[in-house]
Amino acid sequence: MKKFGSSPIALLASLTQNKDLMLSLIKREVVGRYRGSMMGLLWSFLTPLFMLSVYTLVFGQIFKTRWPGAQTDSQGEFALTLFAGLIVFNFFAECVTRAPTIICSNVNYVKKVVFPLELLPWVNVGVSVFHMLISLVVWVVVYCFFFGLPHATVLIVPFVIFPLVLMTCGMVFILSSVGTYLRDIVQLVGVAVTAMMFLSPIFFPIAALPETYQKIALINPLTFPIEQLRVLMISGTGANFSMLLIYNVVALLVLILGFAFFQKTRRGFADVL
Repeated sequence: MKKFGSSPIALLASLTQNKDLMLSLIKREVVGRYRGSMMGLLWSFLTPLFMLSVYTLVFGQIFKTRWPGAQTDSQGEFALTLFAGLIVFNFFAECVTRAPTIICSNVNYVKKVVFPLELLPWVNVGVSVFHMLISLVVWVVVYCFFFGLPHATVLIVPFVIFPLVLMTCGMVFILSSVGTYLRDIVQLVGVAVTAMMFLSPIFFPIAALPETYQKIALINPLTFPIEQLRVLMISGTGANFSMLLIYNVVALLVLILGFAFFQKTRRGFADVL
């Protein structure tokens, strides 16, 4: 039986050797999602723009909601603050929700052709990264419309997004492998993602929680990137670089462990499909 490398070196080697194939698959997935629709890829821009418009109407015009600690009473500020958190959550949710079925929906890659299966989680995450970037562009455009040019700290946002992508990919590696053997994981992930939407500081700032619960909330992998995106994109204050360093280390560990788990368990994929 073939032995698959599970070390960080094997991870880097796979990405380096198959980067063109991976980018091609990501492009195919993105284009294929909108194939047959009249406006095609334009939907990737219109969907987040429509959702942001709804948030602005509902929270700004109807409920007149003001985010705690907000710098202005602008009707669009609550919507933009909320949308910044949803950008992180939607990326994570899209990745992990699809993760358990990645291998099961690509049986031909497992049984009939010689294919680097470790690319499939990366492709799944790559498609979600594309949609997240589109949402960020929409956010910047709308922010410019309401308030003018965003703060210079928005340039630090990629350094917050990068470890989030790594950590999410590590989770996708684990879920895609477990989902191949245990089909019920699909339902469990759906419930967990719904719970995380309300347990993450999307609809409220973490400062609104009692201090004891704030420490517990930091265990949530979405708490730090959501809070940091708001600090960088809304407040314009500097990032918490010490916490960012810790988050990077944890994200890298999750990726390495997730990849190792996937490589160790992939030998039995063909037997259960």
